[in-house]
Amino acid sequence: MKFSITYKNVEWHEPVELIATRYAAKLEKLLQHYDPDLVQLHASMEGARGKDDFKFSLRLSLPAATLNATSAARGIAPAVRVAFAEIETQLKKHTSLLRHDHQWKRKRPLRKEATA
Repeated sequence: MKFSITYKNVEWHEPVELIATRYAAKLEKLLQHYDPDLVQLHASMEGARGKDDFKFSLRLSLPAATLNATSAARGIAPAVRVAFAEIETQLKKHTSLLRHDHQWKRKRPLRKEATA
């Protein structure tokens, strides 16, 4: 997986890179079935001047789809965490659609009530 980060109005790049690479490693476990050269994850961190508000956005490019997630929070860690959680849920939903899990769902048999 190719991973890149761009910054706008953010002075400290190191904390963002540490947190984002940790979450990207967790996300990479879900992407094992894809060719690593075809998967690209691009992140952008944008900070407000003179404030503690940060906007973090992710774009995950897969061979079949492109997934986007954006979060805004007060602080670096919450913004990164929320965006990666959102992209993870989108990825799980996308893989279940590719596998056609909705067609293979088994219906439970009806329970027979105990007659006394």
